[in-house]
Amino acid sequence: MTGQDWMEKDFYAVLGVSKDADDAAVKKAYRKLARQYHPDQNQGDAAAESKFKEIGEAYAVLSDPEQRRQYDAVRAMAGGARFSAGAGGAGAGGFEDIMGAMFGGAQGPGGRGGPRVRYSQGGNGGAGFEDILGSMFGGGRTAYGSGTTGYTTPTAGADVVAQVTLPFRAAVQGTTADLEVNGRTITARIPAGINDGKKIRLRGKGRPGVAGGQAGDLVVTVHVTPHPVWTLDGLDLRMTVPVTFAEAALGTTLEVPTLDGATVRLKVPAGTLSGRALRVKGRGVQTAKANGDLLVTVQVVVPQKLSRKAKQALETFAAENDGEDVRAGLAARAAE
Repeated sequence: MTGQDWMEKDFYAVLGVSKDADDAAVKKAYRKLARQYHPDQNQGDAAAESKFKEIGEAYAVLSDPEQRRQYDAVRAMAGGARFSAGAGGAGAGGFEDIMGAMFGGAQGPGGRGGPRVRYSQGGNGGAGFEDILGSMFGGGRTAYGSGTTGYTTPTAGADVVAQVTLPFRAAVQGTTADLEVNGRTITARIPAGINDGKKIRLRGKGRPGVAGGQAGDLVVTVHVTPHPVWTLDGLDLRMTVPVTFAEAALGTTLEVPTLDGATVRLKVPAGTLSGRALRVKGRGVQTAKANGDLLVTVQVVVPQKLSRKAKQALETFAAENDGEDVRAGLAARAAE
């Protein structure tokens, strides 16, 4: 992604959130749009695929605090800064030329590299262009805007951000992903049990450093396609299983599926409440260091239609329990 991309693309508008939206709001908006435009839901729809990539690009920046800060700074600077060509420049150099130099873009006149520039701050408040450069490239400036534009002390290269979307099973089992970065293919190893929104940092795979400075990192944000049955919670797998009122009240034994295609028998104790989670040890994510568990949440299903006999049976049950107040003390607790 180039600096010009950051100038032109309004990532907040792409996700439909305000500029002061917190991380939770950004993530919620991304998940909603990702489900809507995911290629699996829109097979053969090129427009949906393009929108999905645009959404992922926006989320990759706005979900990373450092990238979001840089993006906001660049966008703010583009709205108020003025740039002109320095001595030796052949014509006015625009912000695009400067950002091109920063992010590996076009060369200056005659192929001699980026233009020499002078930065003129529009007011006394706010960070200047030199401050933005320092935050993006780690400092090390010796004489910017005084006849030279290069960095003569070792300066770290900028981090590069990327994003990848994985099927749920691949995220649970672990996989690899090939990423195109700066014209080269980098293979990222995705560990088993990675959760949606997690980031993987590949040291030294970002922009090269200047004057012997270390290279930046490649920061990959991983998105996981939702599964209709399971969700990931750390190394644990979660699922919800419906049971009848009678099964919850009297107790039962269930056969529930596992991610590897097998089944496991699970005892539901008598009197189990709806929403209770039952644990099956060792049937979650499997890694070399640890194994997660399978957490089965019991959901008591209320029948929508009752036969005459079933209704009579429930009425008899209610009569037998007449006088039991399941809401006793609620009003008192609410008044505290």
